[in-house]
Amino acid sequence: MKYFFTFTVVLLSQLIIAQNETSKDTIKTAELKEVVVGSKKKSIDQRADRTIFDFSEQSHLNSGSLMEGLKKLPGLIVSDVAGMMYQGKQLEVFMDTRPLNIYSNELTSYLESLPANSIEKVEIITHPGAEFPATSGGAIINIITSKNAKKYLSATYSNGYSYTKYDQSRHRLNNSLLLNSKNKWFGWQIQAGQNYNEGYQRTNFQNENIVLSKNVSNRINRFYFFKTGLKFDFKKDRLLVNYDFSTSNNNALVDASGVGFQSSDKSNNELDRNDVAINYQKRFTDKSKKLDFRFNANSVKNDFELMNRTSGNSVLDNGFNQLFYQFKTDYSQDLSILDKTKFSSGILADKLEFEALNLGVTNLDYQRTTLSAYSEFQTSYNKFDFILGTRLESYSITGNTDSAKLIPFKQTRFFPNATLQYNIIPQVFVNANYNKKISLPNTSALNPNNTSYQNPNVSIFGNPNLEPTIFDNYEVKISAFEYFFVSYSRSDANNQVMNRIIADGSGAASISENIPQITIHNFNFGLPIPYMLFTKGLKETLKFDFNPDEINFLYLYVGHQKHILPDVESKGLWFFNAMSQIVLPSKIKFTANYNTSSTGGNYYYFENRVPFSHQFDVTFAKKFLDNNLSVSLYCNDIFNTNEQGFNALGTNLIYESKNDSRRIGLSLNYKIPTKNKLAKEEGIILNNDKKDDQPAIGN
Repeated sequence: MKYFFTFTVVLLSQLIIAQNETSKDTIKTAELKEVVVGSKKKSIDQRADRTIFDFSEQSHLNSGSLMEGLKKLPGLIVSDVAGMMYQGKQLEVFMDTRPLNIYSNELTSYLESLPANSIEKVEIITHPGAEFPATSGGAIINIITSKNAKKYLSATYSNGYSYTKYDQSRHRLNNSLLLNSKNKWFGWQIQAGQNYNEGYQRTNFQNENIVLSKNVSNRINRFYFFKTGLKFDFKKDRLLVNYDFSTSNNNALVDASGVGFQSSDKSNNELDRNDVAINYQKRFTDKSKKLDFRFNANSVKNDFELMNRTSGNSVLDNGFNQLFYQFKTDYSQDLSILDKTKFSSGILADKLEFEALNLGVTNLDYQRTTLSAYSEFQTSYNKFDFILGTRLESYSITGNTDSAKLIPFKQTRFFPNATLQYNIIPQVFVNANYNKKISLPNTSALNPNNTSYQNPNVSIFGNPNLEPTIFDNYEVKISAFEYFFVSYSRSDANNQVMNRIIADGSGAASISENIPQITIHNFNFGLPIPYMLFTKGLKETLKFDFNPDEINFLYLYVGHQKHILPDVESKGLWFFNAMSQIVLPSKIKFTANYNTSSTGGNYYYFENRVPFSHQFDVTFAKKFLDNNLSVSLYCNDIFNTNEQGFNALGTNLIYESKNDSRRIGLSLNYKIPTKNKLAKEEGIILNNDKKDDQPAIGN
């Protein structure tokens, strides 16, 4: 009852403060954003709590699928066995500022199916403040699909095609169309698209010299998405309404063999996702004062079936239904304290209902409720910026399996965060961050059923009795002129949820379990090198006033990760990325991207036998028709070197995997020009993030 009282007090305090229109001398920082609407987009925008990558103007990122673009981001790793991490931090995936709420194979399939040229930008929030749920764990990746609305009707058409040949020809094709408009009553936006994807994968499990399982999969994935947005303006206030729908139908033919068996199987995986969001934004005469109310609901339905092609018998018939509801309110206001101060507070309530089905029978019924409230201060004094916040969260987790009740989890705790930044000169700063977070087991890790593939020697399943993970995250970072940075971070995790491969009788099993303690050390370094440095020298280069996104340059990234686990002799891993941009004659932009890593280090409970994401990609891009038409020709993994190979620590098992990563493709994006000269860009409809209304600390 006392926690319910706390939430009520915070909500009432927001409403009371919001109605207080006493005039004060405030720093109206929101207006600064409007002055620079016409400025050139930055390829990379480094901020105190996040790094923003612009996808819309970078041909090497927006050619192909979204997953292919994400893998090219320096410091981001996508692995079959370890999921998605950025600079050593496990990522919680959001889309348009809302949790996506799909995981594992379903998430991978979703990101592989979504065209990269339908994405505006990707934010990686490395230090989620108090306004973000503490359940965000180590970091958040926020994928922004929204585009700016325009007065009068405007349209953008995007298309992509790619080709591979691994024993046979395979094709991928995507199309999408974005329509938007605005009149004096409301603005609207519709984005729809499809993706057809033929794919190949070879996977091996072996025990020393004995092959337990060798699988060759031929996949055909069909994906369709539909996104809508409405914006109504009421003087200073506005109402945003969004509805998103996506559906996928994925089929695979799998030929498998191993000790004691040989089979030919067919799988079908269907997933439907619906998402509704309503956001009311209350604005005041004091433009620094903002009050937002948001309701979000989404549902996910998945059906997975595996059949033997020879006998026609069903091997697996699993599925799940998931419902998620969330209500949140946020209030922010500038205060006349020190040089400039911003106060934020808010409350959140959400509920997750998850039902796992095996042969139509429910074998996991899981419910989770979260209530939370937060307050945060951001202030500046001379060359120092400070952020101090705290979040109170209360969890209630209950449920049943087909044989017993889950162990109830009820807990309430505080999650503090703090940032100290010293601005040496404009755009050059050093900052230190700390935050405490929690990660609740996702539904994929909890699901006791296999929703991917299994054979007599290999099985995959979750654990309904997993407990939450508590993180303490620390980081120190030096950043200069958006592109150069050096950072060191450390994460201490208790009860880390971990995917492991274990020996299971004469075979292997992939399981999820809690690890009592893990510490992750990360060192990261990024450096841009303009090629004019070699032709004109340092002194002349420093005299130039240039846009880094429009010159010839080389960007180098180096990262080092070390995972310290109990009963494991820890060895670190080095990660390397080099991206070169050269502007050729006729304004053709050539981009080359190279990724690799060292070997022999432990990545959680896996020792990599081959480098992570070892591949070399090239892209040629040019704009036509007054820059309205962008055309890109690309080739990914030219030397066909991208594969995965791990030793499962604590066993003598070896896991190997190879996809059809060598791919040549063509991508185009056509902004159909309007004939009305009065047309101008308005605010984003499909998404609105109040963070975007404020300049970055230190900038």
